[in-house]
Amino acid sequence: MARILVVDDEIGIRELLSEILYDEGHTVELAENAAQARDYRLRQRPDLVLLDIWMPDIDGVSLLKEWSSQGLLNMPVIMMSGHATVDTAVEATRIGAVDFLEKPITLQKLLKTVAAGLARPVIPASMRSRTERPVMPDPVFTQPPAISSTGATPAATPAAPAADDSHLGAISLNQPLREARDEFERIYFEYHLLHENHSMTRVSERTGLERTHLYRKLKQLGIDTSRKKSSGG
Repeated sequence: MARILVVDDEIGIRELLSEILYDEGHTVELAENAAQARDYRLRQRPDLVLLDIWMPDIDGVSLLKEWSSQGLLNMPVIMMSGHATVDTAVEATRIGAVDFLEKPITLQKLLKTVAAGLARPVIPASMRSRTERPVMPDPVFTQPPAISSTGATPAATPAAPAADDSHLGAISLNQPLREARDEFERIYFEYHLLHENHSMTRVSERTGLERTHLYRKLKQLGIDTSRKKSSGG
């Protein structure tokens, strides 16, 4: 699934889009203004951006121009607005936006537009910003040892140590994707709740979810947030 950045100054819009996209399996990052979106883009490159046009500090079209001039517009950007004119939409497209969503945004239109944006050709690596994470090389697979003409088997090449996935618990892969994902998320949130001593503020910061969204997700997964913090008593 994709990592999607939602940029909108209205908290209701951010939470609604976040909930819909999260339920579709995407990782959602939120920014309430252009400054936060700018800082996020300097740290990493999202797979897609939903960008509101009218914002109080810097409007979405200006931010789009800024990313374009800095060579950071190498991901699909979908503009959003409830008041934009045709000229504004055309200008955003000319700068590099891939599509435009008119508010109020319907569920079907959102999912269709996001899917189309994510299906666009991948930007060549040579055009990506230096701030992005490097691409890891493909793993090298060794051939099994051959039997020599004397019948002896050469010394086996030491196998690479297996990745330690014990922290994931026993998640069966022979189940539907949604059920496997829910099982992983349950383990993930229980892990952070334990290590942050059930502090919802720190868990919210650690997982990158707003507190309202975090509470909703924990309730959906059946995780009791009022659990005792120790085994005593």
